[in-house]
Amino acid sequence: MITLASDFGSPYPAAMKGVICQRSDARIEDIAHDFPRQDVRTAAFWLTQTLPYFPPAVHCVVVDPGVGTGRDAVVVRAGDHALVGPDNGVLLPVARELADEFEAFTWAYDDPASTTFHGRDVFAPAAATVHDAGVDAVESLDATAPTTEFVDLRFPDPTVTDDRAVGEVLVVDDFGNAVTNIPGDAVTDAVGGSVLVNGESVPVRQAYATLDHGQRLVTVGSHGNVELAVNRGRGDDAFGVGVGDSVTVAW
Repeated sequence: MITLASDFGSPYPAAMKGVICQRSDARIEDIAHDFPRQDVRTAAFWLTQTLPYFPPAVHCVVVDPGVGTGRDAVVVRAGDHALVGPDNGVLLPVARELADEFEAFTWAYDDPASTTFHGRDVFAPAAATVHDAGVDAVESLDATAPTTEFVDLRFPDPTVTDDRAVGEVLVVDDFGNAVTNIPGDAVTDAVGGSVLVNGESVPVRQAYATLDHGQRLVTVGSHGNVELAVNRGRGDDAFGVGVGDSVTVAW
């Protein structure tokens, strides 16, 4: 199986699929192609929430603001999975979710047909080659070379004390839920009560619909982190926060 994820929208992913189909009989599954454009960190976060649910596969990820420059192409082997994409950190958080340890390899490629579409000309062919060779054979491919020099990406850690947690908004999903890096267990004891979010009292609930329409709440999302939400509304607007903004939750 080969999965595809990008910020391309449409129809660019179809060209990538065509390239793969010419080179491999692999089953192709789409993760998403509507990641925020050039937003490496947001894509990296959502990959940690999706790829671990897949069986072993080759995952081709192209969120690539540096396309056409001297940035490397990399293959990351994480357990029974391989990740193919640009060396900008987008693959690293999910690699750590997929396996306790990972190995990185640079991927050598000839001058592509386009300097603006490496998804089609570099990464799709690489994904097909890795898939057909097998994840265990990555280091034996002519195009790969082991490396310890790669762009790393780590999500910031929150600060949690006895009476508060200080973190930031990592992503905002399509519902407007502002997902923070604060662990959900920071608010477990407050479920059914309330906490202070940036100084304002907000109820803590396990489900959105336990409150009236339009009411703000703090909850723990499926990702296990604290999120700021509104029942049938947008949490980012109601709390006045966006990606990267600081959030303090006190109890």
